[in-house]
Amino acid sequence: MRIFVTGASGFVGSAVVEKLIAAGHEVLALARSDASAAALLAAGALVHRGDLDDRQSLRAGAREAEGIIHTAFNHDFSRYAQSCAEDAEVIAALGEAIAGTQKPLVVTSGLGLLAGGMQVTEQDMPDFGPNAMPRVATERAVAELVGQGLNVSLMRLPPSVHGKGDHGFVPILIGIARETGVSAYIGDGGNAWPAVHRFDAARAYVRAVEVAMPGSVYHAVAETGIAFREIAGVIGKRLGVPVVSKTPDAADHFGWFTHFAKLDCPAANTITRRQLGWSPTEAGLLADIDQDCYFDQ
Repeated sequence: MRIFVTGASGFVGSAVVEKLIAAGHEVLALARSDASAAALLAAGALVHRGDLDDRQSLRAGAREAEGIIHTAFNHDFSRYAQSCAEDAEVIAALGEAIAGTQKPLVVTSGLGLLAGGMQVTEQDMPDFGPNAMPRVATERAVAELVGQGLNVSLMRLPPSVHGKGDHGFVPILIGIARETGVSAYIGDGGNAWPAVHRFDAARAYVRAVEVAMPGSVYHAVAETGIAFREIAGVIGKRLGVPVVSKTPDAADHFGWFTHFAKLDCPAANTITRRQLGWSPTEAGLLADIDQDCYFDQ
């Protein structure tokens, strides 16, 4: 198939592009800049110029394809609520483009929405109420399209999607540990982060767009829950700094990242494995981050 990919030059999206091409698909990749376009052409993709703010370009790209994978998201946490609202608008625009067809659309969401300490499954839904986290806008937008009869599915990603080139949560933690001189966790550090390598996540996206099961929810989770203190331990060992516990009110150490440091969201992947025939094969989180590439950045 020809698959339109948003966020195609990003950390996850570029892995999706690579695995789609390896599986024999043609990729039409959204590119905002000349640099991104050049990188995507070099990777073997076709380039569709545009960006998330240009809804017309999004709709055009979706119409030119037989399937869509939406991995793009603005991770500027200083405007997080606005980014979430904009993501819902992007999803709606993509939905408009595939209305009246059965083209599969796979949309990215986050497992942090369901954090609560109990292991969540693909059948669990986040709170859609007035006190819900802003990112719920993504899942609400998908539910609306599914309700319209469109072939849309959700891919929930864990807090850590890891691998060489990672610029997500683990590098943020490494930066905080460098700045403060300690690698910290909160309380007993037993709060669990699920994790997946970017290439394992990419294979899940490929299978999701191929299987094309409307209304499905998938968990791209290789490890269902890793104690946060274990992540802090690897960082402390690598940096040669103490590994310490912080009280639940840990904003003096983690700052804006405190919410994410507290996340406790163990997640099952049984349905995902069965429906997609997906078996993660890459390195686990602790082994992967215990490498120079994470500390040479």
